[in-house]
Parts: sequence; C-alpha cells; structure tokens
Amino acid sequence: MTRKLSTEAELILLQRESFSYFMHETNPENGLVIDKSAPGSPASIAAVGLGLSAYPVAVERGFISRSAAVRRVVVTLRFFWNSPQGTAPDATGYKGFYYHFLDMSTGRRVWNCELSTIDSAFFLAGALTAGRYFDGSTADETEIRALAENLYLRADWQWAQAEGAAVSLGWTPENGFSPYRWKGYDEALLLYILGFGSPTHPLSVSSYAEWAAAYQWEQSYGIDYLYAGSLFTHQLSHIWVDFRGIQDTFMRTKGLDYFENSRRATLVQQKYAIDNPRGFSGFGECCWGITASDGPGPTSLEINGVQREFYDYVARGVPYGPDDGTIAPWVVVASLPFAPEIVLPTIDYFVHQVGLKAGNPYGFKATFNPTFPEKSHNRYGWVSPWHFGINEGPMILMIENYRSGFLWQLMRDCPFIVSGLRRAGFTGGWLGTS
Repeated sequence: MTRKLSTEAELILLQRESFSYFMHETNPENGLVIDKSAPGSPASIAAVGLGLSAYPVAVERGFISRSAAVRRVVVTLRFFWNSPQGTAPDATGYKGFYYHFLDMSTGRRVWNCELSTIDSAFFLAGALTAGRYFDGSTADETEIRALAENLYLRADWQWAQAEGAAVSLGWTPENGFSPYRWKGYDEALLLYILGFGSPTHPLSVSSYAEWAAAYQWEQSYGIDYLYAGSLFTHQLSHIWVDFRGIQDTFMRTKGLDYFENSRRATLVQQKYAIDNPRGFSGFGECCWGITASDGPGPTSLEINGVQREFYDYVARGVPYGPDDGTIAPWVVVASLPFAPEIVLPTIDYFVHQVGLKAGNPYGFKATFNPTFPEKSHNRYGWVSPWHFGINEGPMILMIENYRSGFLWQLMRDCPFIVSGLRRAGFTGGWLGTS
C-alpha cells in the first residue's frame, strides 16, 4: 500500500511536477513555452510569462539551479527584445505587445491570431518578476534586469486604448482593434495596474473608471461578492499582486478587498457544486472548480434520459454557466491562498480518490468530466488528454504564495506595480496612504 504524503509534501510534489512542464515544453533556443502538450501546438505568450515567474520559485525550492534558470530567462528575454515588432502579418508583436500564439521555432505569429493585450500583460508581469528576483552582479543577471525593464517600458498602453478609455482586447494588422474592451471585473485588473505604472506610455486615469463602471455586485448562495463567472478571473492578477488589505475606490465602498472577494468567489464555487442545480455526476463538497477550460465536446448526448450539451474550450462559469459538468483541478489549486480549508481536502480528493495525477508527467491534467461517458468505463468519466502552460503556472505560483507569500513579497518592491496601484486609487495595508 502506498503511504499517503503529508499535505506539505503533496504540495511540494505538485509544484515540482507542474514545473516540469516548463522544463520540458520550452524551446531552449528562444524560451518559448508550448500552449498545450498536444503535438504541433504553438507557443502561448501567457505561458511564457508564467514560466518566467516560475523560475524564481523553482530556484528557491531547489527544482533548478540558479545558473540554469538564469540561462533560460536571459535567452527568453533576449528573444522578445530582438524579435520583430511591426505591422507585418508574421511579426512577433507590435507597439511592445505580442501575438497570443507564436510558432515554437521561429517565434512568428500563427493562426492569424490577435495581438493580445491581456496575454502580453501576463508576459510582462513574468519579465518584471524575473527582473526583481535575479538581482546579482553577473553580466547575465544584470542583462535580465535591463531587458525586463525595457520590455515593460516599450509597451504602448495609450495606443492600446484605441482612442477610447477602456483598453481594447486586441489588434490585428488585417482588421485593426477589436471592438471589445476590458470592462467589468476580470483578470484585466493586472493589465490596468501595469498600464498605470508605466512611466513611458501610461494609461489615462479615465480608463480604470470605465473598466470599473461595468462591475457586477451580486449575491450567490447568500454570499455578496463582485461577480465574474470563470474562477480563473478571480486568481490570475493575484499571482503577482498582494491585494490583502489594500483597496481601490470600489472596494472601499464595500468594506473589503479583492483578496476577500476572491475568497468569496471560491466559496460560491463549492456551494454551487454541492447544490448541483444541473444534476451533473461527481459534483460535491470535494469536487468543484469551474472555469474557462477545455472539455469533451462539442457534442450532444442523452444520458440517463437527459439531453446534455458538452463543450470544447469555453468560458465555463458559476452560477450562470455555461456548465457541462467539466471540472478543472488546476483552478482549485490556484485558489489555495484564498480558502485553504476547502481547497486542501479537494486536492486530496483529486489525487487519492479520482487519481488525476496517475501516470501524468506534469501532475493534474487540465480537466475531467464525470458525466461524460468513456468507453473505458472510468467512473470519473472523460479526462482531458492535455496539459496547458496557463494551467501549470498558476499552480506553482499560488501554492508558493500560500506557503510563503514569495511572489507577493517580491513584487511589493516592484516600483511599476506600486505606482500602478496608487494611480488606480489603491491605498491602505502594505501600500500605505500616499
């Protein structure tokens, strides 16, 4: 009988397994990280940013030597600094932002994808993290700091406002700016903080007011909170920014902070799973976590007399859906700092009852769906065949924030983050009153 690991040992193992994704799914020649483990997948710039943030944690935890991490980080930052910026349809980026997906070998745009403002923000946050951590006097560490700062300073946030207030979701050389803008609470909180902190091309103050004007304050299962359906939207900005005790204008009116709000959103997720209004298999106290993710669809099946719609990749959410019974274990792990009392038992359930790590090289697969029938008659149903970089990174980083607050402490000293928070109207706590 295999001896069960302690909670601390289980978390360390999960961090190490998740970090293995970045060790083995990264092109060592340019630092690009594959979007998902499917053969032929392109790189995701968000995954690159998460990888850059993960290297400092991995050094601290002994998963990689400092010298090996420095080599990987400097190669990555050099590539992005020197990669083609311009309006050519196969460039790597433009105006200091980057295309969502890039060819793993050449680093050029693929799939006619958009120049993504939010994914560029995750990349830049990763670069700044590396720049804060690698503070040595060697030539490579000095270069990392210079490249990280210059990459951040090159981003033209004013251009990304597309002659409006709120930031555009993206741009393509074929069609210009997306008509959609970042309005209403979601993962773009980080984007606005980075945009405000820029000393070269800062966002106008009106952009934050435009974004916050679309907030939805709601009550679900007796819990009042700032609503965003997919659970990841309550997590990703928190990887880099410690929101405990600091408030912007909106949160001051509610008497709480974004950290507490994310805790409430996490509790709503569990309560929704216990309630299980759509009657999916498996949902319960230790089986929850609904977010933007892949799934077993698209298809429609009749199961036990009920016609069910199953989706592929879609922004699943709680409590309004879409929901097809697909659970994402990674998003539960990334909720660890907010509600460990419900997250730790759920991780234990996923590991020991569902067996979601068994035989997988990088820990948890992205998703599973107990309602969707599998020919193997696995009682836990369909399991995603893939791992995603944007799933692996948050697990490493939020486990660490739970265990030590390492990323939060590191980025408290980032002047661009501090300036961005203050320009967005945040005060209190570690940030002070000025």
